[in-house]
Amino acid sequence: MFNLSRYFSTVSFILIVLAAGVLGPLYQKLSLQQMQDLAEGRNLAMAQVFQNSLRDSLDTLMSDSVGQNPEFLMGSEEVRRLRAEVLGLMHNTAIVKIKIYNRLGNTVFTSDVGKAGDSSLGNPGFRSAITGAVSSNLTHRDSIDSFEGTQAEVDILASYIPIRGKDQSVEGVFELYQNVTPFVVQLNRNMWMVTGGVALVFAALYFMQFLVVRRAQGILEDQEGRISAACDTLEIQVEARTDELKRTNTQLEGEIAERRQAQSKLNYLAYHDPLTGLSNRRSFIERLEESLRESARRDERLAVLFIDLDQFKQVNDSLGHGVGDELLISVAARLSEHVRLIDMLARLGGDEFICLMEGVRGEDEVEILAREIVGAFELPFVLGDHELYLSASVGICLAPEDGNSVLDLMRNADTAMYRAKAAGRGNFHFYTPEMTRDAQERIRMENLLRRALDNGELSVHLQPQVETRSGRLVGAEALVRWNSPELGLVMPMRFIPLAEDSGLIVGLGNWVLRETCRQVMQWRKSGFELPQVSVNLSVKQLERPEFIDVLTRILEETGMDAPSLKLELTESVVMAVGQSFELLERLRDLGIRLSLDDFGTGYSSLSYLKMLPVQQLKIDKSFVDGIGKNSGDEAIIRTVMELARSLDFEVIAEGVETVEQSEFLQRLGCDQLQGHLHGKAMPAPEFRARWSIPS
Repeated sequence: MFNLSRYFSTVSFILIVLAAGVLGPLYQKLSLQQMQDLAEGRNLAMAQVFQNSLRDSLDTLMSDSVGQNPEFLMGSEEVRRLRAEVLGLMHNTAIVKIKIYNRLGNTVFTSDVGKAGDSSLGNPGFRSAITGAVSSNLTHRDSIDSFEGTQAEVDILASYIPIRGKDQSVEGVFELYQNVTPFVVQLNRNMWMVTGGVALVFAALYFMQFLVVRRAQGILEDQEGRISAACDTLEIQVEARTDELKRTNTQLEGEIAERRQAQSKLNYLAYHDPLTGLSNRRSFIERLEESLRESARRDERLAVLFIDLDQFKQVNDSLGHGVGDELLISVAARLSEHVRLIDMLARLGGDEFICLMEGVRGEDEVEILAREIVGAFELPFVLGDHELYLSASVGICLAPEDGNSVLDLMRNADTAMYRAKAAGRGNFHFYTPEMTRDAQERIRMENLLRRALDNGELSVHLQPQVETRSGRLVGAEALVRWNSPELGLVMPMRFIPLAEDSGLIVGLGNWVLRETCRQVMQWRKSGFELPQVSVNLSVKQLERPEFIDVLTRILEETGMDAPSLKLELTESVVMAVGQSFELLERLRDLGIRLSLDDFGTGYSSLSYLKMLPVQQLKIDKSFVDGIGKNSGDEAIIRTVMELARSLDFEVIAEGVETVEQSEFLQRLGCDQLQGHLHGKAMPAPEFRARWSIPS
């Protein structure tokens, strides 16, 4: 016999469990949402009260906080006064904590002392509020620091609320923490009561139906019970599925909106410079590619202007990157004023900007724009307490004559910019094909020079230095020569500046020092005595912190005694090296003699010269050439001699080529002479052969 009671008991129990499983969470969700809506409304009201009561203080704080560090935000008088007012305003309310963020996500005010300056750019609530929406979230805290002290085991509703200005734009974000523990406790209590009531109702229904079923007779009544149970089950499942689909759709819509917002931000960052807001390198290249296609189709010309700031590195080094970033923003704004709407201005990075000018009818149009760009830097840039003067160098190339590809145009404009910079700051220069040939030749020579250091293509020549009255050999100046298999004999005036610019001068200078000392000591061992040898030093060598150690090691390796070595430095080299006086003192303490080369062509002054620890002045060849021809040059030489005598300096003159020059210098008391009159620079074997024989 079919056991209807057992079947009904089982089905009914399952239905009761399912119903409780659906109704319980649903009721809790609805109640919790209602409670959150009410609490969020209270937070909105309190935020409005805060704005209405403290509008002036809030506006002042928001404007003064821009660019300030956390120490300012924690210690300023305005923040302390605002904190006191907030404490009074929120006393005996459910609000336990308040934070205020500016548009950049920095915490400009908080009731937690020490949290000022923290960034909330990554906080989803902040990102939602900064777009104008209100968002809240409910959390349970084991403890929290509030206006009234530390509270334990509390439920907190945190709301992110936009702060709107007079023009209804979002100026910042409130974050209010409200203690909703009483509401949550009441909600839980109600939940248990409802659960108990539902359980009683279901139990009563179960008992009543059980009695009905027990009395039911026959297959028809049994089938009706089954159909009814099946319908009830299906209805519950449909409702549950419907709720599930609604929740799923809501979540999908939220995720889609967030993804669209993130994609929009990524697209902007991909094509714009985040600091200045100008187009970036990628955006410029794509625009230039498109413009080249359009210009070729329309048979039009376009121009690319490469802009480089001349003194920006000094600003960064002296005032810091913060001021440097503000300066770049100001430069971008000022340059934008001189670029037509149909053209494009972009920042490539660092202090480099680039401009695209389309529809060029003639070079005069481009020249006008270049002059406006250079002229834009005539007025200073005022950044807070700083008044900064800059200049810009502009390189220009035209398409199609200077190139028809993005790479060629940008490279050629960059080359022209360096030519403009070489002509002096604040200039512009049009590209010419000779610039590329010069650059290629320079690169080729630099590569050959790198190889020359390893392949033994360099040699040291020596030019004699003699005593003025007797003509006796007292020393020699070491001069490097380069005999290249590809270029032939390359004079120093061609490859020394290249070595300076490329950094090869450090290795080259150290090689000359070592080779010269080695040659002098080899001569001494074989019986030929050179009293003293002079070697020129580069500013790049002196700037290296390890220079003194390298020099000491060279002397030890070669066995050279320090007094036999004289180092020649120009005035410009000394002035370019930081702490040069201390460095020269260390060289003199080693016993090395120091000579000031090309004296009279630089900063020469008595107050400056008397501080230098040098023993010798070297009169520049340009003044010696004027002896007997230019009374001004002769007067300069007399002045140098008087200056040297007053400071007890030895004097040597270079470039002496005639007897008349020698006699003039001898009459003035010049100690030593150097020049073709007594011998040109010659290889070591030839030098020894010449001076081993008594004069």
